Amino acid sequence: MDKKLLKDGVIKYLAGVLLIGLLLYLPAGTLSWRDGWIFMALLFIPMLLAGILMYFKAPDLLRSRLNAKEKQSEQKEVIGYSGLMFLAAFILAGLNYRFRWIFLPKSVVKAACIVFLISYGMFGEVLRENAYLSRTIEVQEGQTVVDTGLYGIVRHPMYFATVLLFLSMPLVLNAPLSFLIMLGYIPIIMKRIRNEEQVLEKELKGYTEYKQKVRYRLLPFIW
Repeated sequence: MDKKLLKDGVIKYLAGVLLIGLLLYLPAGTLSWRDGWIFMALLFIPMLLAGILMYFKAPDLLRSRLNAKEKQSEQKEVIGYSGLMFLAAFILAGLNYRFRWIFLPKSVVKAACIVFLISYGMFGEVLRENAYLSRTIEVQEGQTVVDTGLYGIVRHPMYFATVLLFLSMPLVLNAPLSFLIMLGYIPIIMKRIRNEEQVLEKELKGYTEYKQKVRYRLLPFIW
């Protein structure tokens, strides 16, 4: 049992729960925000289960997922922009609830919850297919090109899952204004993908051939 890995995982998990909770509920001015608690449950319960599974079944994958230190300077900018986007979106969602600005029909919120869970499932499938996934852009020792499953449809299925996940977040929170902010994730992730592919073409054997086999980066027939 890797006690250091367990400690790092628990600390980052609890820090994430605390941070998101503060960003949502301080602006909301109350703990009675039901949609906020639903979002927290949808986000952190599957995350906890996935973390436990990786700890026992794929500790190296968990270790790489916990590593958030980017080496690419361009990607540090991407992470910075993403952080600002999430900060603004969560705070605005809390303020939207507090001041009763704009709300969506409950059917939209329920549909967003379903999309959120589907996205989480897709993310889990990508982790199962590709044991080399990390949170930073890097080529690991012994890494090979994965071209089966979702990787046979688009070259970056993990990012496709995160687009669905992040765009559904503000809808789960019943915060349409935050949804407009989260649309900024699309150009951010496009920038990340372009840089990542430059790195993979240089450092990962067979990636150029894979690009010829699977034409679309993120969305079939579009991009």
